[in-house]
Amino acid sequence: MDSIVIIGASGHCKVIIDIIEKRNEYIIMGLIDSYKTAGENIMGYPILGNESLIPDLLNTQKIIGGIIAIGDNWVRSEMCDIIKALAPTFKFIPAIHPNAILYNNLHIQEGVVIMAGAIVNSGSTIEAFCFLNTKASLGHDSIMHPYASLAPNVTIAGQVEIGAFSAISISATISNAIKIGSHTVIGASALVLKDVEDLVVAYGIPAKKIRSRRIGDVYL
Repeated sequence: MDSIVIIGASGHCKVIIDIIEKRNEYIIMGLIDSYKTAGENIMGYPILGNESLIPDLLNTQKIIGGIIAIGDNWVRSEMCDIIKALAPTFKFIPAIHPNAILYNNLHIQEGVVIMAGAIVNSGSTIEAFCFLNTKASLGHDSIMHPYASLAPNVTIAGQVEIGAFSAISISATISNAIKIGSHTVIGASALVLKDVEDLVVAYGIPAKKIRSRRIGDVYL
């Protein structure tokens, strides 16, 4: 089996380790994290150091690539840009839990994470580096643009479009054929019945715009 690293060593990392172990398709050589001490052990895997090690790991340790385990959509994109600049041959693998339900005619791009119990219905597209958390459901013919995320128990109806970097928070529901703009946050338990523009925070039943936000604002 090919060897990989996981970038990020916090909560999401633990979930992704479990997915990789259950799929048994790759060997996890270790973890990459800029904020934790090299040699520290998480779930049986050592922290190797920070991202500057990746070119050497590709050349001397023969890893093929790995996956970014960072929950914040914007921070995940920043790390991706760093790795692509340091190591253009690094392969970003997907991590799809064996208990996720994936229907036919799907398009799933690099670096996507789909956790246990998630459902992806037919005709949907999940673009690069999106996260679908536990028991999230993406309806038929929907699209998630790069770095978008669905929190646990989110329900997305059919023909929904979720903009790049947007985050749909825990237990939110989005009705059929709705468009969510880019860099937008939909709050927990919201019910979205009409389109939501770029760069806003919206929540409530029904959801409405609460305030504007800026690119990269912290939301987790």
